[in-house]
Amino acid sequence: MNNLRNGLKVQQRLTASVSVLLFGICLMLYGIHRDEMAVVLNKAVHICLECIGLG
Repeated sequence: MNNLRNGLKVQQRLTASVSVLLFGICLMLYGIHRDEMAVVLNKAVHICLECIGLG
């Protein structure tokens, strides 16, 4: 009986993990589709240049 419960918990954790992973991938693809990569890269470059003191 205890093994059945542990197996069910493992199954639920695996299902939750895969669901969260797929949701994250979908959000990343949505951001790429909206051309958000260029915006994020531009902000990252500006922040790095300001931190180093070149900007």
